[in-house]
Amino acid sequence: MELPKIISVDDHVVEPPHLWQTWLPERFRDRGPRSERRGIGSMRHVGGGTYEQTFDPDGPQADCWIYEDLVYINKRHVAAVGFDRDDMSMSPITYDEMRPGCYEPKARIEDMEMNWVEASLSFPTFPRFCGQTFLEAKDRELAEACVYAYNDWMVDEWCGDFGGRLIPLPIIPLWDARLAAKEVVRNAERGCRAVCFSEIPSHLGLPTIHSGEWDPFFATCQDTRTTVCMHIGSSSKMPATSVDAPAAVAATLSFNNAMASMSDFLFSGVLVRFPELKLAYSEGQIGWIPYVLERADDVWREHRAWGGVKDIVPEPPSTYYYRQIYGCFFRDRHGLESLERVGVDNITFETDYPHTDSTWPDTKAVAEDMMAGLPDEAIRKIVRGNAIRMLELDLPA
Repeated sequence: MELPKIISVDDHVVEPPHLWQTWLPERFRDRGPRSERRGIGSMRHVGGGTYEQTFDPDGPQADCWIYEDLVYINKRHVAAVGFDRDDMSMSPITYDEMRPGCYEPKARIEDMEMNWVEASLSFPTFPRFCGQTFLEAKDRELAEACVYAYNDWMVDEWCGDFGGRLIPLPIIPLWDARLAAKEVVRNAERGCRAVCFSEIPSHLGLPTIHSGEWDPFFATCQDTRTTVCMHIGSSSKMPATSVDAPAAVAATLSFNNAMASMSDFLFSGVLVRFPELKLAYSEGQIGWIPYVLERADDVWREHRAWGGVKDIVPEPPSTYYYRQIYGCFFRDRHGLESLERVGVDNITFETDYPHTDSTWPDTKAVAEDMMAGLPDEAIRKIVRGNAIRMLELDLPA
């Protein structure tokens, strides 16, 4: 069997420089995010998507987003496709240097064609993975308008008239669960079936999923059949061992956030109260899932009374995983070897375009090699069928 065309549930878009100046209401545009080219002096990642940086007019040029007190520098390792592996560095980049598929939808479709990808779901870049940039802003009225402008651009321009090949993924006003619920409804009414959310909201200074504060949002996602998509790093905090550890350590441990978040949800009662709510963990890989399910079930059997979950989680936690949660991977041989425990109906595939982890333009070959020996039906589910079901796409499975 030839590998079926892939549906990637975790890619990324680098927002084009006109976005907020075009899509914001006119009264906000002078204060909204704008793109500006600057010379960069130094730049150092300090964790959780935050950087220490200096500017030098004579330094390497970068196209930056200017918004309130924030200057966000576009970086090569975020728009990495088209560069040699050893050139995918944490260094400044302009739109002129990026592959156009990073920010231009027609070019993205062309790159998807090269990569055996039929449809793609893309997370934000400047707003960060669930809109944290606007959560941290001082002017809430402006921030709310920026969220809506991003979603309007996402639905009408980025996804536009491409026959469903670019799948909309809106963000929400994270500071207000009821406003978030209203925005889910607004986007669901125009066909969106996914929304960004934080893997661990408390890291952002927000209410926990145990507090009940998010129930209006979860209820609305269930009612509108909107999948809650949580990307690693959407809590603005990545696992690390020490401040002087190389970034490679954090990259190796990045699945830790998805593991912690899923454990949180399994014991929260959220999936009990909302039995049709769907959760998706993006870029978290899948090899860790069997042991976490085994451990969670063991804790539930042995410790549920003193552990505080006897009355809120009536069945083994793995029950809710197999019913309501999707994992996502791009390279995970161990996870595929454990497919019976991971669940063939619970995993989806990604290309991570245009980040350094991306398998572009060789995703088909990578997938064929990794999935060699799996039953044809399992391969179809992994590379497209489960994504179609999760996102209710109008595509053949």
